[in-house]
Amino acid sequence: MTIADPAPRDLPVASTATGAEHSADAPLSIHDMTVAYHRRPVLWDVDLDATEGSLTGIVGPNGAGKSTLIKAAIDLIPKVSGRVLIYGQPYRRQRRLVGYVPQRESVDWEFPVSALDVVLMGRYGHIGWLRPISREHRDAAMEALERVGMADAARRQISQLSGGQQQRVFLARALAQDARLYLMDEPFAGVDAATERAIVDLLHELRAAGRTVLVVHHDLQTVPQYFDHVLLLNMRVVAFGRTEDVFTPENLRRTYGGRLTLLDEAAEALARRGG
Repeated sequence: MTIADPAPRDLPVASTATGAEHSADAPLSIHDMTVAYHRRPVLWDVDLDATEGSLTGIVGPNGAGKSTLIKAAIDLIPKVSGRVLIYGQPYRRQRRLVGYVPQRESVDWEFPVSALDVVLMGRYGHIGWLRPISREHRDAAMEALERVGMADAARRQISQLSGGQQQRVFLARALAQDARLYLMDEPFAGVDAATERAIVDLLHELRAAGRTVLVVHHDLQTVPQYFDHVLLLNMRVVAFGRTEDVFTPENLRRTYGGRLTLLDEAAEALARRGG
């Protein structure tokens, strides 16, 4: 996975303020976060609190900073300024509570591990490093594979699986972690219809279990069907809240700048929801 260059020295250092308006109980709290690549801001003054037990789509045009937001939240790339807290604490203290599903393109699929090995990586927070893997943890990993329909492929090398199957395995790894907050970077990209349906069902199961899930998503037509909250992002937060309140033609035009094809798709989705 490619990690961004460190923030340039002539930009401000990260703030330690949390913001009195933020809740210490929020699964994910972002206060005035700015991220820059080579002195060019990618995200600017992002400020939000995720709602406990919600399923949020992160939506915006290419280059809007959607993937950057997730990576900066879990310290995969540096922040120029701002503060991110997971249930009131920095990510480094709350790693076990966060499940991350990266973009498929960022993963080395030739690494010689089985599907079961990949899922067991999600149990390390429970097992501890350099400790033997017990039957309990193997059973938990197999249960996660079963939930995504991949139990029969447990012993297969990850490189031998299709793109959709690989994505299901990474979802199983996140499930095996038994996290409270899940961050998923384009989990629907390049998967077949059956895998997309399976992912949607899994996301709704997580929400029903009280988990909080944020998903980078591109298909505007499916936003009202898949998500109960939406974050419209274009370097800054354009709008954030319940889908029925935020996912409007006006907000979409503010987000996409009048890109008519995308807006027509969104209008169709809104019309179907209203029907």
